[in-house]
Amino acid sequence: MSDLQLNFVAGEWVAGENAIENINPSNLKEVIGTYAQASQSQLDIALESANQAQKEWAKSGLEVRYNVLMAIGTELIARSEELGELLAREEGKPLAEGKGEIYRSGQFFTYYAAEVLRQMGETADSVRDGIEIDVRREPVGVVAIISPWNFPTATAVWKIAPALAFGNAVIWKPANLVPASAVALTEIISRQNLPKGTFTLLMGSGGKIGQSLVESPMIDAISFTGSVGVGRNIAASCIQNFTRVQLEMGSKNALAIMDDANLDTALACALNGAFGGTGQKCTASSRVVVHESIHDEFVERFVAGAKAMVVDHALKPGTQIGPVSSSAQLDENIKNIALAKTEGGELMCGGERVEREHEGYYMEPTIFTNTKNSFEVNQEELFAPMACVIKVGSYDEALETVNDTRFGLTSGIITESLSRASHFRRNSKSGCVMVNLPTAGTDYHVPFGGRGESSYGPREQGSYAKDFYTIVKTSYISSGEPS
Repeated sequence: MSDLQLNFVAGEWVAGENAIENINPSNLKEVIGTYAQASQSQLDIALESANQAQKEWAKSGLEVRYNVLMAIGTELIARSEELGELLAREEGKPLAEGKGEIYRSGQFFTYYAAEVLRQMGETADSVRDGIEIDVRREPVGVVAIISPWNFPTATAVWKIAPALAFGNAVIWKPANLVPASAVALTEIISRQNLPKGTFTLLMGSGGKIGQSLVESPMIDAISFTGSVGVGRNIAASCIQNFTRVQLEMGSKNALAIMDDANLDTALACALNGAFGGTGQKCTASSRVVVHESIHDEFVERFVAGAKAMVVDHALKPGTQIGPVSSSAQLDENIKNIALAKTEGGELMCGGERVEREHEGYYMEPTIFTNTKNSFEVNQEELFAPMACVIKVGSYDEALETVNDTRFGLTSGIITESLSRASHFRRNSKSGCVMVNLPTAGTDYHVPFGGRGESSYGPREQGSYAKDFYTIVKTSYISSGEPS
């Protein structure tokens, strides 16, 4: 792929004011493609076009919308191997995970296609005689979607699909690190029966294109996934125009392993949660809280399991951990490893950049023990294949440690005690709780989101998405006859 890849504005593919190269993190000598960067004038055109198109799309029949979303979802599922390979090449996650992400993205579209046909209102009698009440939902309008690089298709799709399903227009600014997946998805959407301007792809920097979207009074709602700092700035900007906002931000998830845990289950969940997706999942468990009675045995097995994991090119058969996504992320990871050592953690394995056949951003899975929850590395999101073990003396201490964070996205417990599992589920201060499962891994038909600095605004996914992408209207109807 050497030709310039374009933005999609007002139903047309257009070049930008400049372009960037997309480099494969598994092989730094491979340029995946060159991608146009949108200009301010293109953003202005997109805003005008989206506002006009949304009015037409909102009036479209339910079966029209159903067919559009179903067609997109069906094609994503059918092309999951092809597009999953493209995703793995540009983001660095192992090929199986890339294919799985595309397949799941297709499922989001088919799910919300069905939701189109489940848009039911409510009726009620008024407290006044002769008056009936109708309650229904209407589209919020034009939605700006700003998505991250770690799930370049899935995170964007779980915003785009419900936005379109409920009659909104979408302007999408993907992360500049993963433009190939964005163009591939847009190409599929561009062939559907949508009014021109209903869907827009604007590739560009967050500071320029993203900020302009955030500040525009022509945007009715913004859904963002990214860092806390950027999320806070978006919220501050949105309030100037009273723009509806939904933020998914940082996390510092913990997996608690109790003295009655099945150690095989604990090991599988800890390895998956800490190192799956190169540790670059917002649901990754970078804190592993272990009861002192099984601590030594678990650590021994955890370290052995980490050392046995295969780190290599994302497309190479057998790869379990691909490269880190970028040079900047790798540098940040190395800094956090040095910080953990300074704070008093004991490095048990990993901690180094490694070389493979192709030059890439490879690093070994890293485990620290003898860490305290107060360590900075146990309070800040890492986004690295790095886990810190925290020893505790009881279930109560484990629960307190899990909750001792300003975040609250996911948490997990490994236990064979029903009473402990039930207590943890009720008292863990996170939006998603896992029992005898990895902290990473959620379903598409139920709500997703966190507490504290992890999330702000209505939940994403499932039927709960309608709370963000629609506005409730209450109508009072009188027969006109005197009472």
